[in-house]
Parts: sequence; C-alpha cells; structure tokens
Amino acid sequence: MLHILGLVDTPTSGQVLFHSRAVARVSDSERTKLRLREIGFVFQTFNLLPTLTAFGNVEIALRLAGMPGAVRREKTKELLGKVGLGHRLNHLPKELSGGERQRVAIARALANNPKLILADEPTGNLDSAAGMAIAELFHVLNKDGQAIILVTHNREIAQHGSRTLVMRDGQIVGTL
Repeated sequence: MLHILGLVDTPTSGQVLFHSRAVARVSDSERTKLRLREIGFVFQTFNLLPTLTAFGNVEIALRLAGMPGAVRREKTKELLGKVGLGHRLNHLPKELSGGERQRVAIARALANNPKLILADEPTGNLDSAAGMAIAELFHVLNKDGQAIILVTHNREIAQHGSRTLVMRDGQIVGTL
C-alpha cells in the first residue's frame, strides 16, 4: 500500500489520484519529481547513509531538490533543531541512538516540505520511550498541517493518529 501511495508501484486495478491526476498516466520521471517534492518517506530501518553525518543525511534531500547551498545549510539546521537534534549535527548514524536516527530520518522526510509523509513502522526498532517520542512528534507535525500516513502494528502508537484504519490481508476492516 505504501509503495502505491508513494508512487513507487502502480495498482493492479483501480487508480491513484495525486493532485487530481491519475498517477498511471504520469511518466516515471514525473513520478520521481513528485516523490522528491511532494512525499516524504520515513522507513523503519532509517535508511541513513552511514558515511554522512546527521547534517549530511538531511542536507542531501535538499541538494537533490536543487536548493542553493546557503539556504540548504540553514534549512538543514532548522529541521534538525525541530526534531531536537540541533546539538547532534556532526554525528554519524553509528554515533546516534535508534530514536535519534529515526528523528534524522524524519527531518530528512520533512526537508522539501512534502504534502504527504509516509511512515513505515517508524517506531518498530525503538524502545517504548523513544517510540512514544516519535509518535508525539508525528502528532505535532500533523497538528501543524502535515498529512501523515503511518503504518504500525502497535495499537498504542496507532492511537496517536487523528484517524486510524485497521487493515487485514490488504482490506480495510475497521477503525480504532
């Protein structure tokens, strides 16, 4: 589901509309641009580049979008500060805790002001305290106007959502 919503895969039936456009009719390069500019991804395994610092892992998303250097550096500092990591800019992923790595991944997902954030089990590899901190961060981001689709098997995390759908075997079977 996240791959379809993230414009990585196309559905075998039905259609996905993004900005009122059928995604199946959009070229691969246009889908890539949409993912870069409109969708932020947060992965369970963080997917941070191990040779880049926290700063570098966030900055790269802005660089790929073509943001000028000085603006890019300032925005990177701002984003890492927003997730509580302004003091860890120069640390490599291996020097960060799981919760800190996930917050770097969230800052990277927010880098290009996406309209939609897709989060795949973002608390799955974290202890309960770090998981709740991430859930609260997503709650705040949502209140600030960020659309977030978060996939989780953890009911406690799911209860932080403003709307919770329950899926089983690819079908929506209820709400919480």
